[in-house]
Amino acid sequence: MRRINSTGKKESKRVPYHFGEKLRMVREHKGMTLKVVADKAGVSESLVSQIERNKVSPAIDTLLALADALDINLEFLFEEHRRKRPVTITRSDERRTVSEDTIKYEELARTDKSEKDNQFEAYVIRLPPHSRTHRGSYGHIGWELGVVTKGAITLKYEEKEYELKTGDSASFSASTPHMLENKTDKDSEAIWIVTPPQRFIE
Repeated sequence: MRRINSTGKKESKRVPYHFGEKLRMVREHKGMTLKVVADKAGVSESLVSQIERNKVSPAIDTLLALADALDINLEFLFEEHRRKRPVTITRSDERRTVSEDTIKYEELARTDKSEKDNQFEAYVIRLPPHSRTHRGSYGHIGWELGVVTKGAITLKYEEKEYELKTGDSASFSASTPHMLENKTDKDSEAIWIVTPPQRFIE
């Protein structure tokens, strides 16, 4: 990738930030031509085209001018690059765990606190025979989704009970009191996702 430096010369240097796709997406969504954006930003139409195709990386003043022309903020452009790693791997033998009586929660994933609109946490919940959860018994804000991966589990929601077998799933508003119970004589397991995170494991 070539970079335009302050002298206007092109440098042969690989730049890790790709703004082009987002700039083009916003421009096309707004129905603006390359010429209109270029005129508003005070740059050439050719330069805008090259930036959109990630052929060149814009200088900061050019990027600010383009953002102003398209009426978008820099946080939108940089949000994908703030993350240290795009993929977080949790090895099966490295899961953080917490116990609630005889029930064991193993953390599968949890989004970073810097995430604003996409936060969630996910667990494997292991319920031995004749055990029940307590953490949601009073309800909390958010939404839950779970799927039974082993055995059978009873979901108690308000005054109703729902029998879930292996492969069955349930989703519901977490604001209503709820709990999971294993009424059988065999171990049961489920994968459970909660949003926003309750930070059950700190």
